[in-house]
Amino acid sequence: MTVLVAGASGFLGAEVCRLAVAIGERVVGTYHSGAVEIGGVEAHRLDVTDRAAVRDLVARVRPTVVIGTPYRYGDWAVTADGAAHIAYAAAEVGARLVHISSDALHAGRSEPYGDDEPPTPIFAYGAAKAAAETAVRVIDPAAALVRTSLILGERSKQIQLCRDALAGRAALFTDELRCPIDVVDLAGAVLELAGSDYAGTLNVAGPDAVSRAELGLLVARREGLDPTLLKTTTGAEVGVVRPTEVRLDSIRATALLRTRLRGVRELLAV
Repeated sequence: MTVLVAGASGFLGAEVCRLAVAIGERVVGTYHSGAVEIGGVEAHRLDVTDRAAVRDLVARVRPTVVIGTPYRYGDWAVTADGAAHIAYAAAEVGARLVHISSDALHAGRSEPYGDDEPPTPIFAYGAAKAAAETAVRVIDPAAALVRTSLILGERSKQIQLCRDALAGRAALFTDELRCPIDVVDLAGAVLELAGSDYAGTLNVAGPDAVSRAELGLLVARREGLDPTLLKTTTGAEVGVVRPTEVRLDSIRATALLRTRLRGVRELLAV
């Protein structure tokens, strides 16, 4: 099987590449900035906003599976148009498509969101992710669309943000709840879906809903840092327009997948 990972230089894309190489697949990864530094990956520079370039690369690689992970916060062309270009190119060669989406497309509420609930974006990035999903579903109804949450891991931006808040260099919101997931768990789930015929949206997130501030306290406990040093604020205080409580119900994914989706409290246990 040939796996093409669009966005292989990203945090999740790189982990998908590592796992795919480890199980003996031919892996082709794309990057725009940075580099793909994973042994066994055939790397190609690609601008996903260039529709012709995307079609040309996919036609040359002839992948069995395409994993679409690229995004750029605040960049509609990459996040929305790029997803559409990848979906179109994958459909042209008959490749199985797994598109990575986000909980950012929900408005936020106290009740968990099910897998099939329509997007209700309230800020630009969420709208771009919603548009990406719409394009993918129109182009390829058989594609799997993975809605996920904060992605954790030793090199994740989320963990580094917690360390920065504990050092007074940043502040964590007390009013934003998410369901963090480990990057290895998410990558494993993505590759499982690549080998399945699951179609449509699927929530793939951890079972624990925590605020960003609570995440910071878990990091402090694991790393032996003083939790009283944690700097916090709220979105309302700083004027950030973003969803507050977004809980993803991942019961369907838990029943469907062999990969265990661990909660953040287990991941960051001392």
